[in-house]
Amino acid sequence: MRWRYVIVGALLLAIIGFTAQFGYAQSQPSTGDRTPPTTSTLFENVQIFNGTSEQLSAPSNVLVVGNKIETISTASIAAPSGADSTRINGGGRVLMPGLIDNHTHLFMTLTTIQEGLDPNINPQVLEQKAQTAAKDMLLRGFTTARDMGGPVFNLKKAIDTGKSVGPRIYPSGAPLSQTSGHGDFRSLSDLPRTPSTPLHPSEMLGATAIADGVPEVLRRTRENLMRGASQIKVMAGGGVASDYDPIDVSEYTEAELQSAVEATEDWNTYVTVHAYTPRAIQKAIRAGVKCIEHGQLMDEATAKILAENGIWLSLQPFLDDEDAIPFPEGSANRAKQLQMVQGTDTAYALAKKYNLKTAWGTDTLFDAKLASRQGVQLAKMVRWYTPAEVLKMATSTNAELLALSGPRNPYPGKLGVIEEGALADLLLVDGDPLKNIKLIENPAKNFIVIMKDGKIYKNSIR
Repeated sequence: MRWRYVIVGALLLAIIGFTAQFGYAQSQPSTGDRTPPTTSTLFENVQIFNGTSEQLSAPSNVLVVGNKIETISTASIAAPSGADSTRINGGGRVLMPGLIDNHTHLFMTLTTIQEGLDPNINPQVLEQKAQTAAKDMLLRGFTTARDMGGPVFNLKKAIDTGKSVGPRIYPSGAPLSQTSGHGDFRSLSDLPRTPSTPLHPSEMLGATAIADGVPEVLRRTRENLMRGASQIKVMAGGGVASDYDPIDVSEYTEAELQSAVEATEDWNTYVTVHAYTPRAIQKAIRAGVKCIEHGQLMDEATAKILAENGIWLSLQPFLDDEDAIPFPEGSANRAKQLQMVQGTDTAYALAKKYNLKTAWGTDTLFDAKLASRQGVQLAKMVRWYTPAEVLKMATSTNAELLALSGPRNPYPGKLGVIEEGALADLLLVDGDPLKNIKLIENPAKNFIVIMKDGKIYKNSIR
């Protein structure tokens, strides 16, 4: 367990430095009455995958003004003029919405165990890794990330204000865990916990929030909402990476789960839960949650309950392949991983059979190589779906889940589609991903233009 303490300690120092670097004072330097110029971009001669249709459009033109799509037409559109205007000849290439990853952990994506073991590590290294992870994700074509646990509030602010580069972030804040739950990183020597026991470093960091009983669950839920969470994440069942909860266990009583749901619904948003098994999933649904993260071990009866109640399933393509998080052979974590991945094919089959509202995400941690294979993990979804279905899931369908945040949505507007009035998150692809989805595996080569919120972050057209 020593490496866990070192990691969270180092990350705590990093987040303090990150907060200082990107701190936001009450009073900012005045910009006077100047109105920033409105930028515009005209994409000409593109075929459009609009995020919902299984067919590309006829050759079209798309005008972006500010951060929104203003006009889409098969007829010519007058080219914008001025220093803040750009004209891009798509040459018949495919224009599609920016991709959305609905299960990420941005602050811990690139940090390795070895770095956590180094007592002399410079906290600025970890700060830079968080910023690099966000920038790399955007340049892979992922313009939006739903963060399912971690201290990303300041990273989000830095991106939103232009101090850093990265995707839109829908933050959950610290996921709630019971004692001995999936988010409990303490060792046995830390027990018992008393009213005077200080918070564990992982809690001070914001990587987790250990809460037992209704009052504690209410308080920690409200703390996350106060910090700006767009949704709340609760650990409702055993996990693979955690050490003290077998994968078959259910976590939190129904009353505790209901308290998190009630507090979150008071803020007009929703609770999503980490859960694999039928018991954990069904208990969470009875408590009023709106989304299940994972669900690999669900059975047919549970799938029917999901369908009947309109519950979202945020499912990841976990397989025992090159993209599996590496756990030592023979370890308890490896055994739990093998048990979990054996259910992935069944879970997708049930999701299709009952037409469940199914979102897609990656859920990678502590491994730069896995993070770089984000597009590969999306492309492997053709094991269960057509390329058009896969791309629709990673754009318009994922955006529907993001919209479940209601008034807590940090980016009001329509995402995941190309239509007039939608937010301008766009990719120009050198090829047709509906015919060759492997194009998204190599974004450096195949994503010619990457735009987020009307701003071009990559343009390799000469």
